[in-house]
Amino acid sequence: MTVNPAPPGSPTTGARPLWQRSVIIMAAITALLFVVEAVDAATNYDLDQAGIEPRQIDGLDGILWAPFLHDDWAHLFANLLPGLVLGFLVLMTRRFVIVTAIVWLVSGLGVWFFAPPYTVTVGASGIIFGWLTYLLVRGLFNRDIWQILGGVVLFLIYGSILWGVLPTNPTVSWQGHLFGAIGGVLAAWYLADRDRRKAAKSGSPQAPGVRP
Repeated sequence: MTVNPAPPGSPTTGARPLWQRSVIIMAAITALLFVVEAVDAATNYDLDQAGIEPRQIDGLDGILWAPFLHDDWAHLFANLLPGLVLGFLVLMTRRFVIVTAIVWLVSGLGVWFFAPPYTVTVGASGIIFGWLTYLLVRGLFNRDIWQILGGVVLFLIYGSILWGVLPTNPTVSWQGHLFGAIGGVLAAWYLADRDRRKAAKSGSPQAPGVRP
């Protein structure tokens, strides 16, 4: 007797629900950040020297490493809760990799070009700001009322942290925050535009960019 295979994502395939996969991924990222910070603390925070050094060619690789590094445990914990919530929400949009990559690059380059000289910038807050702005504006680019309403709710909860894009504290990288936020908007625009182009090519009548 021939049995038709279960469709992908059905309960019989053993695939986890999206929310469970998102929780696991954020838990893994958190564990990695804790391990890195523990090693950093054990080496008298020598790892932080691998952060972004503005306008130094040999400091460009800091764009890759900076989000994994933090000044101290207090810095890490300050980023942890909003990072967990916003990262989980971006994972639920199924656009985590592209959004994070765009935000990561734009934020890092913004710091490299515009941060004060002879400084080293570390921390994941630029990516967190990018995740936030992506979630805030994606509904506008996607023309999706539910995403817009979700953005409004998120703004009421986390909107106050957007003050971090202003140069109010010399020890805080407002450049990373600002360009991370710009990266989130760019990611929302890029993905919505890409979806519209795909929909136009396929002739699909469905509104582009609409995802859970």
